[in-house]
Amino acid sequence: MNLFEHTNEIQIRKEAPLADRMRPRTIEEFVGQSHILAPGRLLRRAIQADQLSSLLFYGPPGTGKTTLARIIANNTQAEFLSINAVLSGIAEIRKCIDTAKRVRSEQQRRAVLFVDEVHRFNKAQQDALLPHVENGTVILIGATTENPYFEVNKALVSRSRIFQLQSLNSSEVEEIIEQALTDAERGFGNKKVTIATEARRHLAQVAGGDARAALNALELAVLTSEADSKGVLNISLEVAEESIQQRAVLYDKDGDAHFDTISAFIKSMRGSDPDAALFWMAKMVEAGEDPRFIFRRMLIFAGEDVGMADPQALGVVSAAAQAFDYVGMPEGRYHLAQACLYLSTAAKSNSAFAFFDAISVVRQEQADEVPDPLKDANRDGKAFGHGEGYLYPHAYCDHWVAQQYLPDLLQGRIFYQPSAQGYEASVQETVARHREAQLAAFFSQTESKQSGASNYWEARTLDSSGELLNDFRRQVTDYSQLKRATLALVLNAGDGLLLGELLRQIKEETVYALVDSAKEQQMLAALFKKPASGIEANILVSSAGNPKSFEIDEIRFERIIGRNVLQKHVDKTALLETLKAWLSENGFLVFGETVPALGQRLTDLIPLEMLEPEFRKVLKTAEDEIYHDSDNSRSNWTPSTLRDELEAANWKILRWQVKEFSIPTMIRTAQIEQWFPTQANGLHSSYKQRLSAYFSQEQINALREIFRSQVVGKIVNWRSVSLFMQLKP
Repeated sequence: MNLFEHTNEIQIRKEAPLADRMRPRTIEEFVGQSHILAPGRLLRRAIQADQLSSLLFYGPPGTGKTTLARIIANNTQAEFLSINAVLSGIAEIRKCIDTAKRVRSEQQRRAVLFVDEVHRFNKAQQDALLPHVENGTVILIGATTENPYFEVNKALVSRSRIFQLQSLNSSEVEEIIEQALTDAERGFGNKKVTIATEARRHLAQVAGGDARAALNALELAVLTSEADSKGVLNISLEVAEESIQQRAVLYDKDGDAHFDTISAFIKSMRGSDPDAALFWMAKMVEAGEDPRFIFRRMLIFAGEDVGMADPQALGVVSAAAQAFDYVGMPEGRYHLAQACLYLSTAAKSNSAFAFFDAISVVRQEQADEVPDPLKDANRDGKAFGHGEGYLYPHAYCDHWVAQQYLPDLLQGRIFYQPSAQGYEASVQETVARHREAQLAAFFSQTESKQSGASNYWEARTLDSSGELLNDFRRQVTDYSQLKRATLALVLNAGDGLLLGELLRQIKEETVYALVDSAKEQQMLAALFKKPASGIEANILVSSAGNPKSFEIDEIRFERIIGRNVLQKHVDKTALLETLKAWLSENGFLVFGETVPALGQRLTDLIPLEMLEPEFRKVLKTAEDEIYHDSDNSRSNWTPSTLRDELEAANWKILRWQVKEFSIPTMIRTAQIEQWFPTQANGLHSSYKQRLSAYFSQEQINALREIFRSQVVGKIVNWRSVSLFMQLKP
């Protein structure tokens, strides 16, 4: 190089754009990309040790790909060759390869070939490089803004280590701007330049992680500004806006504007205003907010504010966020907009807050342990009965069965309240009916336990399967012929099975209910706290479950409805006389009654070959007597005897149906122990005690062992008979 060429090169460097002049010359001057260039990182060690293999730098414009190549050139002892794929072809590639071969043979030095925009080479040009990279003639360093896995020859990719550079964050761009303002040799350090804090922040944010764009805008601002009387160039926010051709948006990512704007965005989506939501999101994007932050807030919103009203919302926003990661800006704005519009126009429900209510209960309230049927049967099933009695829902009609899932102390506690919006509206009634049937099943089991373990064999015939309870409810409400303004009273309403259905069908009148205790009253008040109609039930307590003890006002009901009301009373017609006075002129009664006398016989559960014919015959006789005990109000009647009694008391039978159910039921060890208790307990004689009149203790013990060995753990078709009636005085 002669003197004129040297002078000319110096002049070119002085006149080069600021972004080119400010390129870092060493790793220490390089800003950003700490994930690959921080002290101790592989790439930094390789550059410092001058031990490079072929590399591909991939990332957005202005992130330092070419600069890294120049730093390598300044640090390596190898011959550094550089070409641009936009301007070069196979001829230039061959020339570089020839130079690399000559340097190796004459000087025993390696050669590094830097190819900028390497993805612009076509397949033939990339193939021309491949054998020379493979045999080590050149070490390839390629820079590309496109994904190398798609745009670069797979063979080249497989022979190179790929480093992905990320867009610089705002603070890193501000640091680069500060370097340019203080560097007297290459920047504006020899000028008196002051830049307002908001102007520097605006340049950094609008640059979008591109240091070149920020430096170009800074250079334009300095060169086009006039010094004041003291010779100082003042770069204000207005000057910065003009230089980068974008107005600054009032938005401080660490201050009130940030929190106020995201709050306005969320509240606009919650209020289903897509126009406002788009506006506030546009403000954030234009101000340089990280789109991933916006997506994170929309993902939260999809669960918190849309929730079960539109379960697809979470999938839509997740897909949009993933698409944004693939596409990036500026096209990724479409995915931001799509997610925002979907959430703004979706049905809304915050029912997911139920989880936090559950957390509160876990933290503050005492709760029983896991019910035995729900425990893991694989570990302690044999020793402690864990898992025994669990009803497998898929074995039942509609893949659902009523059974206890909450601990006893929390039974009836409501966390989740489905809204009437979107998808949730379609499951609202299903959830409510299942909940009511589950509570009714729990009460049935509790009632049998409270009446004495020895009475369990009898109470079990009331059955509490989900299929039976659902059908029972359908039948009773069908007989009731309810209208929107029917004035109705539910007797024996403590289990909630019928009350919930009446509240769904009667929307313009108060539904009255009688329960046995204040505890049931409190539980039902919580269960039916917010009916869809907005009219809450009037739940009243009757003494010991006896309507006679309850003083009714002058209200006359069009319907009096109940489940297993009559069987609780020895004198059934006397009870009906009391209820007659509560009926309106055109009113009628609708009762559904389980008929224990016609229910399942335990004898039928035992395989034929396990009992001698004579023994089985005597056992059947004994059971028939047990189920027709004249002293037991539950079982001392049949549909035919009850009908005769009603007709004799001048009751008009409008509808009458006896229906048999056969429900898959698992027999548990606990049930056998209740049928055959070790000692007397309860108000009634046990199954074992009743049998002692027909069999010796030895025979009863043998029968108990047959039940334990042949019946426990098996699914049997449990027979249950119900009577449905519609009566009028």
